[in-house]
Amino acid sequence: MPDEIRTCIDVFPDPQPKTATERMALVQGKSWGSGWTLRIRFLEGDAAVQAKVKAVAKKWLDFANIYFAFVDAEPSHVRIGFAKGAGSWSLIGKDSLTIKNVAMPTMNLGWLTPETPDHEYSRVVLHEFGHALGCIHEHQHPAAGIDWNKPAVYDYYKKTNGWDQAKVDKQIFDAYDRNLLVSTKAADPQSIMMYPIPPGFANNLVVGWNEQLSATDQTFIRSVYV
Repeated sequence: MPDEIRTCIDVFPDPQPKTATERMALVQGKSWGSGWTLRIRFLEGDAAVQAKVKAVAKKWLDFANIYFAFVDAEPSHVRIGFAKGAGSWSLIGKDSLTIKNVAMPTMNLGWLTPETPDHEYSRVVLHEFGHALGCIHEHQHPAAGIDWNKPAVYDYYKKTNGWDQAKVDKQIFDAYDRNLLVSTKAADPQSIMMYPIPPGFANNLVVGWNEQLSATDQTFIRSVYV
């Protein structure tokens, strides 16, 4: 059994997008636009944790023509909670605007504490802010060529997360419709948006814990936020 995979789940407002993707990829129409100032508000959280989140999130700005303004009052585009039982997740890009209740988060970073190692901050925060910029999960590409060992994956997520097969299908195996996406042409196992794939989960691929923006991540986000 691999080490615990703390899985970022896909969260979508209704109606949800149809299946499948293209890697490195964003859902069309959900990026904010070049030069946009994204207003981000913490709903709660320890000041030290907030400071670390800000520092890591800003790494995206080295490669994208977009700005982050961390604000203490509305209006905001992204609202961050730290509910411990809710794991880590973020709505995709402009989907955050569908949450009209300003007391509700559009992103949750429930695993982070003042004691969390820096490499875990890097992995989690870069991933969730990738979603906030419009990026989807990298493993859900219809032409990715991942030869999944589905029984092993079903068994793992049932034991660790309590997921039934339908939820594993939705979060792991289902892919976005490629016509919904703006994307690169090739798969990138090093992408920050890629799930870890431990030995035994797939017959042709092993992916570790990606903790930094890959070269493809950097090039792709620059091409979107020119």
